[in-house]
Amino acid sequence: MNDNIKNNFSLKGFTSILIGAYFFLAGFFIETVLKSSLIEENPLTNLVSDNIETSIIVIVLLVFLFSSLTLFFTGKRNAKKLQVQLWNDQTKIALKKYMLAFVVIITSLLILINLGLIEYITPTFLILYGLLLFLVKNKGQQNLLYLASLSVFLAVICFLIPTYWASSISILGIAHVAYGVVVKE
Repeated sequence: MNDNIKNNFSLKGFTSILIGAYFFLAGFFIETVLKSSLIEENPLTNLVSDNIETSIIVIVLLVFLFSSLTLFFTGKRNAKKLQVQLWNDQTKIALKKYMLAFVVIITSLLILINLGLIEYITPTFLILYGLLLFLVKNKGQQNLLYLASLSVFLAVICFLIPTYWASSISILGIAHVAYGVVVKE
């Protein structure tokens, strides 16, 4: 195995498509959970009426888990294909940024939930996610600025129109899919 100076984790190609699908599905499931809690004759009402917040947190954690696994296994496959080490200095730095951003995002969202500021959850997530994309970009991934900018733009719209949160998450998922189709590995 050769050592390399390149970050082995990237959001190009199929990785971005999968992460976009995770976002899209998460938005759909969160919206379904919230809507089902409002409809009395829905069979999901009894299941989630007491645990709406828990259900949403589990969905968010699953998206993080699946996204992380997607990044890891794609990076591992790419490193093996190029016959380089997976864990080099750049990859370790990217992992630290990713984990720190995840902790900041989850902590911020939990604080907002505890303060009862539910309408600010999606805009805050979108701003912090845009910041994460900005932090992990490198010279070879300048196109991530488009996703980061879109995320911040959607956050502004969510601040102005709080009911636009589900559409914003869906648009971000679709943008990830489009980014993956356009920017190949």
